[in-house]
Amino acid sequence: MVGLVGGTTARAEHVVASGGGEAEHVRRLHRHAPADHQCTSTLVKHIKAPVHLVWELVRSFDQPQRYKPFVSRCVVRGDQLEIGSLRDVNVKTGLPATTSTERLEQLDDDEHILGVKFVGGDHRLQNYSSIVTVHSESIDGRPGTLVIESFVVDVPDGNTKDETCYFVEAVIKCNLTSLAEVSERRAVESPTSPLEC
Repeated sequence: MVGLVGGTTARAEHVVASGGGEAEHVRRLHRHAPADHQCTSTLVKHIKAPVHLVWELVRSFDQPQRYKPFVSRCVVRGDQLEIGSLRDVNVKTGLPATTSTERLEQLDDDEHILGVKFVGGDHRLQNYSSIVTVHSESIDGRPGTLVIESFVVDVPDGNTKDETCYFVEAVIKCNLTSLAEVSERRAVESPTSPLEC
């Protein structure tokens, strides 16, 4: 299950207040300053796989299709993957978009932080920026991972903040569910892999 930690509605704010360690990670690492014409939200996912397996997938800026079901193709511009790198993403049919050009804003392998900003493409998510953080935790006495993803985005003309947040949250929930499935499958396939926290 994917949980909602924060956002533009009262129900979301309530979850932040009761989130414990999750709320501390959000406060420290997921800083967005939305303008009046923007919406923001934060979602969490608990994954039954060690943090190093999950982080390997999340940090793959050059291959988001490894776990993101709506991405059909990704090409990184240039030879090196570094802050400022751009990727051109093709989106599968079914979403109101066909392409997205995205810039790598943050990549911290020590703190497990990935930041991405949409800078172009054929979609309605103008000024979209997201932060994904990955944290080690114990789930049922075994190594697990807490994934937190937050975003801020302009509200398109003709839509409300709630409609925009609902749409983006639905896409992120699909991505996080797929991330969990892929990570947990990999954990079962390699149960003797080293544990890195």
